[in-house]
Amino acid sequence: MAIKGFRDTMTDVPDTMLAIDPETAGGPEVLVPVRRTVPVPRDGELLVRVAAAGVNRPDVMQRQGLYPPPLGAPTPPGLEFAGEVVAVGEGVDPGRLGTRVCALVAGGGYAEYAVAPAAQCLPVPDALSMAEAAALPETLFTVWTNLFERAFAVEGDTVLVHGGTSGIGTMAITLGNLFGLEVIVTVGSEEKRAAALRLGADHAINYKAEDFVVRVKEITGGRGCAAVLDMVGGDYVPRNLQCLGEDGRHVSIAVQRGASATVPLFEIMKRRLTLTGSTLRARDAGFKALVAEEIERTVWPFAAAGKLKPVMDRAFPLAQAADAHRRMEEGAHVGKIVLTMG
Repeated sequence: MAIKGFRDTMTDVPDTMLAIDPETAGGPEVLVPVRRTVPVPRDGELLVRVAAAGVNRPDVMQRQGLYPPPLGAPTPPGLEFAGEVVAVGEGVDPGRLGTRVCALVAGGGYAEYAVAPAAQCLPVPDALSMAEAAALPETLFTVWTNLFERAFAVEGDTVLVHGGTSGIGTMAITLGNLFGLEVIVTVGSEEKRAAALRLGADHAINYKAEDFVVRVKEITGGRGCAAVLDMVGGDYVPRNLQCLGEDGRHVSIAVQRGASATVPLFEIMKRRLTLTGSTLRARDAGFKALVAEEIERTVWPFAAAGKLKPVMDRAFPLAQAADAHRRMEEGAHVGKIVLTMG
């Protein structure tokens, strides 16, 4: 049946849907399918019948009660998804009905239907499957805004990226190859080191077997890197600064080893280093719309040409969301984990 208040041009949509929407924090076992009301798109929004949704580290933190959704965001986890537009809110071209899109959202992706601001949606080209499209937005927006905009990485720069086989790491490798960066990554095993090199990293350092600070200096001939993209935090930060060359930029995007660090201020002054960072989820819709516009113009042509694809680890049915989270927490995955609705 049609939902009241939608345009006459909408596709039929049911009243309820299956979603993963735990009422209490806990382990993966709290991720069980429940019935929820299908959301109604507000002004400027699309309602999408979700085909697949990406699984990301912030989803795990939300499940644990450590990263609540922003005020007004849908309560189901899920920061990215892909599917077919089935309804539009006021101010949205009805010609978007029936189109395939992928979206970056503040929540709600773990569901059969989800809403997204139209300005944060990208068209899914024929070169991408729905699962691949669902695995792109969160890491693509994150790496683009932090490595290329905040760290000002440009062709010819050498950059260090931690977590080389994670979703963020593999996206950094992919974009680095497309835009002419020399990418050094760190990984936690020889298997992951081999995987990172196969995926196109120029250098991969097994931090359990080698000191990454020493290796970065060797790789760069003592010059250091132009930028570090860090999701580790804590005691990694002063070590990262040792990897930077003069005028280097350090960008923090997560704090897996702690939210505090002691840094050598005189070294920062002497070598003119820049320390910055960002979180994407809480940024306003206007900022995300600008990023989406820039990505569609600058990066998305590579997706249409089949040159920009996410590295895929495993797909799980929505009902097995708990297993998807276990897979992520085990740390053995290489690339993106997704949930599928079909």
